[in-house]
Amino acid sequence: MAEPSTSAGLSPVTSGFTEINQENRTLRDLVEIYRHLSGLALQDADIGTVAQLIARRTEVTVAVISQKMGILAAASPGESYENSVQYVHDHLIHPRLAHLLAMAGKTRRAMRLPDPTRGRARIVAPILVADTVPAYLVSLVADAPEQGEDIHLLIAEHAATICGVILARERVISSAGSQVRDDLIEGLLSGSGRDHDEVVRWAHHLGFDGERDHRVLSVVIEAPPGDSERSRLVAERAAGATARLFVAQSPDAITAVRAREVIIVLSEPATPATGIRADQLGALCVQRLGALFPDVGVSIGIGGAFREPAHIARSYEEARRTNEAVRRLGRRGAVVAFDSLGISRLLLQVPDPEALREFATDILGAVLRHEQEHHVKYVTTLKSYFQENSSPRRAGERLHVHPNTVTYRVRRVEEITGLDLDNYRDRLAAQVALEILEALGEAGL
Repeated sequence: MAEPSTSAGLSPVTSGFTEINQENRTLRDLVEIYRHLSGLALQDADIGTVAQLIARRTEVTVAVISQKMGILAAASPGESYENSVQYVHDHLIHPRLAHLLAMAGKTRRAMRLPDPTRGRARIVAPILVADTVPAYLVSLVADAPEQGEDIHLLIAEHAATICGVILARERVISSAGSQVRDDLIEGLLSGSGRDHDEVVRWAHHLGFDGERDHRVLSVVIEAPPGDSERSRLVAERAAGATARLFVAQSPDAITAVRAREVIIVLSEPATPATGIRADQLGALCVQRLGALFPDVGVSIGIGGAFREPAHIARSYEEARRTNEAVRRLGRRGAVVAFDSLGISRLLLQVPDPEALREFATDILGAVLRHEQEHHVKYVTTLKSYFQENSSPRRAGERLHVHPNTVTYRVRRVEEITGLDLDNYRDRLAAQVALEILEALGEAGL
């Protein structure tokens, strides 16, 4: 009787040895791939290198896909990176993929998902970083092969583990780099550099352009009323949105986000192509945040211009003081430049705004107690009169009224208040009172 034979015409013994040899080769290949993958974790490799290794050793297309189905890395045997990305985009990225990724993320295990219509399968392995799944390793393999199915699963699972190690390392490096950057910014804002050269080096590392003028902006974020966790989170989101807005409008901006303050070192003009200035960009910020976070209060102080990095601390102090004074006066949503304050630089240093208000009321209170329409006319005319060096003609041109009207209103102010505006002291007191009213945002100025 003839011996039984295999479909290939081999004896059972020969066939058994062939299968064992094949399994041994497969195991050796698996161990070799594991060794190479583990070596990548010890090197300065990225997830793209992992994808390339798997594609080369297993002859399959591999991609690393983010939670939002963005392609973080891709590799196909014998193809360029660009072609590999396009292939993955055409054959992997599909609305149904989101469901498959969610399934793998929930089980935290590699899964084989057949696609009989295309004669292949997707292997999806979640990439874990701590307790989160920021991405997935996905490979396209032959559908239901006679052998090697478990091997592809094992390789994908191990590769996903290595990708998790690499991503975790990148996060640590990124966090450390961000901390160094924050430390440099804080050093410049505080003026703690030991010498001029050190400050210049710090600024250079942050991308400071010493050939252009700059200003420091202090953006203070006021959380919605209440001490709830939601209020705190809303304020944090508003602060982050503020920093992103400035960087989007002026990519070379240097930003620092604190608990209740966003600090921006901004070149002048903020956007050279359009000529937008720091105060204009600040007004845009207030407008955008008002639309996005209507319950959040925002005020912006702008420091003086400078070109030397050593003057960053001075400009920041000016911006901070301006912002503090403006907020103390209750001018929510204001964008105020230190340069524009004039004598208000001194007035705004008075600790109690009510003391300023009392002074202005003592000087011009009789005018302010008139009907709104009249007192606004009187105060506005008086301001223009002073601005035009007591010239009724020029003040009239500014206000679009006859010079006699200006003279009449000025005389009425003198009659109502008892001031003699030809007297130096009375004139000075009236001018200071007007500055206070403007700083307080009162009297229609």
